[in-house]
Amino acid sequence: MKKVLIPTDFSENADHAIDYALNLYRCERAHFYFLHAYADEAYDIGKSKSKTDFNTYRDKLYEETLAKLEKTLKQIKEPLPNPSHQYGTVAVFDSLVDSINDFVESENIDLVIMGTKGVTGSENVSFGSNTVQVFKYVKCPVLAIPESYSYEEPKNILFPTDYQLPFKRRELKLLNDIAGFFKSKVHCIYFTKFDTLSHRQNDNKLFLEASLSRTYLSFGQQDYENVIDGISEYRKNHEVDMLVVINSRNSFLENMLFTTTVDKIGLKTDIPLLVMQNVFR
Repeated sequence: MKKVLIPTDFSENADHAIDYALNLYRCERAHFYFLHAYADEAYDIGKSKSKTDFNTYRDKLYEETLAKLEKTLKQIKEPLPNPSHQYGTVAVFDSLVDSINDFVESENIDLVIMGTKGVTGSENVSFGSNTVQVFKYVKCPVLAIPESYSYEEPKNILFPTDYQLPFKRRELKLLNDIAGFFKSKVHCIYFTKFDTLSHRQNDNKLFLEASLSRTYLSFGQQDYENVIDGISEYRKNHEVDMLVVINSRNSFLENMLFTTTVDKIGLKTDIPLLVMQNVFR
């Protein structure tokens, strides 16, 4: 059974991510956990209160969070609940990243699914600050769903890679399961001006090929030094339903995240983005 954690701030974008998650695993056994971390909200509103008043407000916020989580569950279960799905709710007085990491570790979560922006999201940014922090620091694959995206089966998955880093088996298994279930084609594209791979790159490529055994796998190489430009150009000529990247120090993902506007990064975040973490779990 897949274990999926869905952080929610009860925004429309968060509800949109929940809908995508339920569709993605609609025919599989899955346990969905809905988490709301309210420490930042409590500190922001309660900063001018006395300690006693703050504790009272924090307790009130906890009860309100529980009620909102129960409302979310009720909306999911009606009118036709999936008998192969299980649900749980988590209200925690902690920061978002810490609460997600703690829950990922304690429950051995397979995937975090969330919206790209929350209640304060601006139309001029690609990712909200919370999403960026989760991408960078949560030790679990994260699937971000754009607010304007209408669910489509991920039949074509773009996976840009330079084969430099050793892949993590568990991360690739997640991708293999998703792509295998939907009979997806995974496009592994190396954007480079060099024609040959090193021995290490060849070994990593062979491991990738063996790990994605359930997919329709294709390998390609395109003459681009800038990966973001390469992705944008590739999408002009190929249908892509999901983009997969690996988060590591000095990766092009970091460059994407630190450039806030869609126009600057040259890459519209109008498809789901799966960020796999280059860490051991």
